[in-house]
Amino acid sequence: MTVKRRMRETIYHHAQRMMGRNPNEEHRAATSLEALFDLTFATCFGSAATLFAHELTAGQYSAALIGFGFASFAICWAWINFSWFSSAYDTDDWIFRLITLVQMIGVLVLATGLPRMFSSIERPGHFDNSIMVSGYVIMRVAMVFQWLRAARQDDARRRTCLTYAIAISIAQIGWVMQIVMKTSVGETALFACALALIELAGPVAAELAEGGTPWHAHHIAERYSLFALIAFGEGIVATVEALSATVETQGWSVDAGLICLAGIGLMFGMWWVYDLLPSAEMLHAHRDRSFLWGYGQIIVNASIVATGGGLHAAAIFIEHKSHIGALATLLCVAVPVSLFLALSYALYYYLTRQPNRLHTCLLTITSAVVAAAVIAAITGVPIAFSLAILMLAPAVTVVGFEIWGHRQTLPIIDGHS
Repeated sequence: MTVKRRMRETIYHHAQRMMGRNPNEEHRAATSLEALFDLTFATCFGSAATLFAHELTAGQYSAALIGFGFASFAICWAWINFSWFSSAYDTDDWIFRLITLVQMIGVLVLATGLPRMFSSIERPGHFDNSIMVSGYVIMRVAMVFQWLRAARQDDARRRTCLTYAIAISIAQIGWVMQIVMKTSVGETALFACALALIELAGPVAAELAEGGTPWHAHHIAERYSLFALIAFGEGIVATVEALSATVETQGWSVDAGLICLAGIGLMFGMWWVYDLLPSAEMLHAHRDRSFLWGYGQIIVNASIVATGGGLHAAAIFIEHKSHIGALATLLCVAVPVSLFLALSYALYYYLTRQPNRLHTCLLTITSAVVAAAVIAAITGVPIAFSLAILMLAPAVTVVGFEIWGHRQTLPIIDGHS
């Protein structure tokens, strides 16, 4: 591509044919439009984490888990399909940009519906997720338009693109029916599971049809990494809230310093662990491993946001506005952190298919650290000290990989490059 052509495409965004991007394109990176799109999800993550924390500190554990689980799937899944489509068919023309704008509007509508959805779980009768699902449907219908456009213009992958469009359309009809039917929490959960299976099965069926779409392994790995950063940002916001609560009640003290260190240390350590995954290299060599890797990222990102919600709960506890004790508050952070670390190791093994004794050793030490934090909370140690102990859990993996683990990872990557 000449410099003059690049300049023309930067200044003018005329409609272009969706013929599919080159999956081996060098220096492929996320675009500014993709980054802007991701920012809208910060509102969803922030709202979900805050509502999750308030339900937890009220002792409404079932409502917290149901609401957060429902929200996490809707948020992550809508982002995932957009990102994989963009990796394969991003033309950056005016049509693609305007359809992305429609999807961003859908994200904001979804965010405004989260409070109503969470509050309706506690009440008997109708489970009100109408606004939230409406926003989700807006995003997904926009994706149907994108896939139909690609099907019309990319003859070689017409069947693949149509499979995506059909699967998404069937699921959206189901979501709209769920709103009209005004189902209870239990009925909605069963209905949602069936529709989620349709949503998850769509990409599998589509990508197995005639070779799938030309997504770019390094680009998609970077996109997931940037999405995880949005989730980590929620934890940083929660740390500021916990620190502010501590300073408000105790002034600048040792506890305040420990809260600050524990919150930012947890987010930093978890980010470092996430960054250790050789996702781009392994996906480039083994494209068939993308399904479980991509679906597993839903739970990974949910656990990151849930950790932020746990830190929100800690802030509420410090302000003496919580209805749960110190142990339950610590578990609000410890459980999602443990889930994140366990999933990180599972994804590493799934990508590399290499059993590793070092990982077993590191997980054992990590479990001991989490247990120490829990014991500290049980014995009455202040929450700030307990969180500071928990902060060491991801640090175990970081130190282990940086000293010993990299020696085992590099040969694996070199062998698949």
